[in-house]
Amino acid sequence: MTLPGHGRYDYVPITARRSFCWPGGRRLAVYLGVNLEHFAFSGGLGAELAPGGPQPDVLNYAWRDYGNRVGAWRMIGLLDQLALPATVLANSAMYGYASDLMAAHRARGDEIAGHGRSNAERQGGMPEAAERALIAEATATIAAAEGRAPEGWLSPWISESRVTPDLLAEAGYRYTLNWCMDDQPVWMRTRAGRILSIPYPQEVNDIPAIVARKDGAQAFADMITENFDEMLEQSAGQSLVMGIALHPYIVGQPYRLRALRGALAHIAARREEVWITRAGDISRHCHDEIADSLA
Repeated sequence: MTLPGHGRYDYVPITARRSFCWPGGRRLAVYLGVNLEHFAFSGGLGAELAPGGPQPDVLNYAWRDYGNRVGAWRMIGLLDQLALPATVLANSAMYGYASDLMAAHRARGDEIAGHGRSNAERQGGMPEAAERALIAEATATIAAAEGRAPEGWLSPWISESRVTPDLLAEAGYRYTLNWCMDDQPVWMRTRAGRILSIPYPQEVNDIPAIVARKDGAQAFADMITENFDEMLEQSAGQSLVMGIALHPYIVGQPYRLRALRGALAHIAARREEVWITRAGDISRHCHDEIADSLA
């Protein structure tokens, strides 16, 4: 029986791939994906602290907005304290809503990756022309503010249409974070050539862990440290990527931030053994140095 497939990449078991290293001979690359998101008031999509009632849903809107007003700033303080870089996954609407926050990440030298216009919408159900326009609008907004177009993309809600990878490659994107099928970067086929898939976590991610599974703050912090320790051991045999997905309205809450600090400090203490970096740096190394070693 042959099931419908996507045709974007081939099945290559992780045990049957070529060996490669990250810069400095390191075997484990770690990056933090900080999601900065803006949501529509009185409509649209959004994670829920409690089941939403009739609009306007002030409870859930305000809970999410805490992230941009407070949580994200506390997270910047934590990143500065531990001298950690970040890949900021930014809705382009953030530039009009919280430009000071975007400027603070720019001042840190953090990478800004595309994350749609707003997490109040999904691109997966859009006609191709509308999705192309969404990508173009978000890209142009980021490029105008940052002085360069983003190299990577994470779709709001990880929502793709049948042609999303094609549209991203045609728009000049070099990597996507949408596919969580591997612990190494993987080349994906598009009608405009190949695009790199960099692992983005759906397990070590505060939305599935805390919002969906209702894990506690310490449980999520333990998940980060245990995942890191296990992947560091596994990486002795082959190079891997560990992403950590964070949302300021969730882990920026004080009690969760306190637990997160311990987990990130655990990783920062091993910085001589691992490559703590940004997703764009992983992409550039893959494109420029080890392209032929990847599946």
